[in-house]
Amino acid sequence: MFIEIQRKSGLSLTKQIYQGVLDHIRSEFLEENVKLPSVRELSKQLEVSLITVVKAYQRLEQEGFVTSVQGKGTFVRRTALEGRIETKESNPFDWQLSVQDYLQRSQFARFHQVPEKIHLSSSMIDPGLLPNRYLEQELRRMLIENPKVLSQYGEIQGDELLREAMVGYLEKIDIPTSSDQILVTSGSQQGIDLIARTFVGPGDVIIMEAPTYPGAIDAFRGRGAIVLTVPVDNEGMRVDLLHDLCDKYKPKLIYTVPTFQNPTGTVMPIKRRRQVLELAKSMHCLIVEDDPCSEIYFEKKPPASLKSLDQDGHVIYLKGLSKILAPGCRIGVLTASGSIFKRLVAAKANADLGSPLLTQRAITPFITSKRMMEHLKKLRTALKVRRDLALGILSKYAPEEVYWFVPKGGLNLWITFPDWFDTEYLMLEAKKQHITFLPGSACYPSEQENHHFRISYSYVNEQQLEQGIKIICDILQKAKKQKTVKENSPQF
Repeated sequence: MFIEIQRKSGLSLTKQIYQGVLDHIRSEFLEENVKLPSVRELSKQLEVSLITVVKAYQRLEQEGFVTSVQGKGTFVRRTALEGRIETKESNPFDWQLSVQDYLQRSQFARFHQVPEKIHLSSSMIDPGLLPNRYLEQELRRMLIENPKVLSQYGEIQGDELLREAMVGYLEKIDIPTSSDQILVTSGSQQGIDLIARTFVGPGDVIIMEAPTYPGAIDAFRGRGAIVLTVPVDNEGMRVDLLHDLCDKYKPKLIYTVPTFQNPTGTVMPIKRRRQVLELAKSMHCLIVEDDPCSEIYFEKKPPASLKSLDQDGHVIYLKGLSKILAPGCRIGVLTASGSIFKRLVAAKANADLGSPLLTQRAITPFITSKRMMEHLKKLRTALKVRRDLALGILSKYAPEEVYWFVPKGGLNLWITFPDWFDTEYLMLEAKKQHITFLPGSACYPSEQENHHFRISYSYVNEQQLEQGIKIICDILQKAKKQKTVKENSPQF
């Protein structure tokens, strides 16, 4: 079990150990009933005192993530809310725990593809709303006209035809660039990973929003970075608090989702965007602007991107096409300038020598056609209907103590409960009825915020969306009644 101790991070050593073990449990690196290292073993490995490890294990046990058995040790207890577990018998793969890895967390993958019937956990778009038939016809035509595409490697930087098409597309959403400044990636996640591998190392300070996109947390934490967070309000990242952090620490990179922020759905106004950019310029710091779905707006177009305001090469801009066009193609683009861009191309070469040519050629004609803008217009209409349906059901059935932010675009709803409620319980109960969502705990790099969760209204059909939210509200109402009964019970 790899836990990186950062003695200059500002977090106590006990909290770092607690968080490290918890990340391994929630990422499912540690299976149910697996025995954790002894207090003595872990204190020696991490070069900390015995009492520091004891306090971390005690907190994990108090919160139900592990259980201690006298004379046997401490064991993982991920199903704590379902009752006490017994220690497991040995199995033939136990020896593998002795093989050291360097993974710190990988929580997002657990909620991306799930077996539950009502899938509210991943912000994907209903396949029925995507141009599948057109892309199928285009793929057939391309293979008939150029069958050799199957026997050709794509360029490391990306197919030139696609890069030229993306120049025109990005200009329509006010992102000025050129084909020699575009790098094609296997979705935005690879873009984040390339940035992390290229520019982030152990001890580098990274500033992220809290909450934020879990896949980015996984990538940056995996590089050993010191991740600091800035809370999000109704207008995105709090720039006043960001300024305070930058005064105290010198960040290498700021990661932000300024438009329909994932998971909250907030939009950063133009004034804050300019302030973030000016701050980065004064600190000689990079900004990673992740833009998964700025095209999905329900009222007016969102403000200009950070990239469009950048004149000095501080912003690395990520645009994913998988969500809005063709998830099976896994295409995204990254645009940057100067030596920053050249180093990212080199990282791409090290990673995979270039994305598949077939999928790049498959989507290029659609991007350059009038159908693309028509598709986005229809998508906005359909998703607004689903957002309004989700909001209506919550307004009617959710307990009064529950509240949510109303997004003006994007794919997600961020829902908050009173502090006493733990969404891990809600998730267990929902799974019994074949429903899944994204617990808020996955969206925080270090803090433990367990009373939020995210649902995506974009993937399931309207009937499933209504059914799923009603069941979740029913679970919440029952939990509220149980708490009320306990509070009103006579104390002896």
